Amino acid sequence: MMKLATFALVSTLTLTAAAQQDINQRKVNQQDRIANGVRSGELTPHETSHIEHQEAAINHEEHAMRQADNGHLTHADRSALKSQQNAESRRIYRDKHNARVR
Repeated sequence: MMKLATFALVSTLTLTAAAQQDINQRKVNQQDRIANGVRSGELTPHETSHIEHQEAAINHEEHAMRQADNGHLTHADRSALKSQQNAESRRIYRDKHNARVR
């Protein structure tokens, strides 16, 4: 019984760490995409400003979610953040491919 409890605890911690890593890696990837869009001229200053503002809002919301649950994200929190990151990813793609130039 003790082995099962230990296994369950380790599994939970591993899944939580993996989910957190996914969120953080996603932030890094999107920042890289934004930087590439700025360098290549695919993103205008206005588009970049809007995207960065949205990214900051997502980060602020994540911080608030963590504060509400002692530094942890619930499954619902992670799902909401993933949905917001998906929407922002679509915005980055759309803005990079809308033929506007600096």
